[in-house]
Amino acid sequence: MGAHGWSAARLGFVVCGYLALFCGEFVSRAEAGCRERASPNCCTGRNNECFEYTKRKTVCYCDTYCQKTRDCCEDYRRVCQLSAIDCVVGSWGPWSSCTSPCGVGSTERIRQVSVPPRNGGTPCPDLKQRRGCFGNNAICSTAKEVAKILPDSFKRNFKDPWRRPHMMMKEEKASYCVYLRVKQASAACNPKLWSAQLVRERLVCAECQSDAMSKSNRCGGDGLVSTRTFWAAASVPGCHGSWVRESSSEGCRCPPYSVLFV
Repeated sequence: MGAHGWSAARLGFVVCGYLALFCGEFVSRAEAGCRERASPNCCTGRNNECFEYTKRKTVCYCDTYCQKTRDCCEDYRRVCQLSAIDCVVGSWGPWSSCTSPCGVGSTERIRQVSVPPRNGGTPCPDLKQRRGCFGNNAICSTAKEVAKILPDSFKRNFKDPWRRPHMMMKEEKASYCVYLRVKQASAACNPKLWSAQLVRERLVCAECQSDAMSKSNRCGGDGLVSTRTFWAAASVPGCHGSWVRESSSEGCRCPPYSVLFV
């Protein structure tokens, strides 16, 4: 082989070497991207933290939003879209009870995620639904009753001096006591000493005596456990408020400075 032949061959080797180096660099650059990220490789929605650097030191993204901004990594489709797993949810559960036993409230139901989304798959839809409701339990009529009260100085069980001998005496029933926690009292209660004691969070004993009982052997507005009901002072105009019944006791008398149902 002459000198000219050796020169041509050497030039060919050099050119091929540069081509091989260029091709290898190009391929490695093209492979850089989502596959190089730590788990998760891909992200749902818009996530500015879901990025990677290419071998060219430029930033590319692996979130689903990159399809709109056209700045996805070169392997986004291969790594993220072809391996994406969409969210799968189960059926809706039953509706819960109304939050208000009487009146306007709300109820809700939930469903669980069966398969969470991965690799940029479709995000999960809403897992909770809420709607309005109107509670109308059997206790609602009682909750609407307003208790009329007086201080215990107005004892109702007394002998009527005007009763005729031939008149039948009314059957006297045993009294019962109700213990109620005051939740609200109007400013009009302050002038009177007995009503001024009806302050917020005070535990009050209210006695239901025989003459105040209805045919159901109870006093109107004697309250409901864990439910706010209302009261009004019969001898103090504008004095009213609310309370919550905590307990009751049959066949008892309230201590002094208590109140009576009327």
